[in-house]
Amino acid sequence: MENLHQELKLFIIETMNLEDITPSDIGNDSLLFAEDGLGLDSIDALELVLALKKKYGIVLEANDEQARQHLRSVATLAALIEAHQA
Repeated sequence: MENLHQELKLFIIETMNLEDITPSDIGNDSLLFAEDGLGLDSIDALELVLALKKKYGIVLEANDEQARQHLRSVATLAALIEAHQA
């Protein structure tokens, strides 16, 4: 699971063009869309959802509350990917 966490951190950094962020700056449980986390916004969410679909084949609906829960952190994204691959 730790390998997937690292992969996702790099994926988020590359997808969001976070030039000043390293994987070690992102905690597995850090909130992606909160000011005290990465501070991503709704446009970032759309980009991330499209990138997840392209790379992992995961489809998330924009207005789905479960999608919001999956996008909370690296850990929740990793759990989603593992469940999808199972």
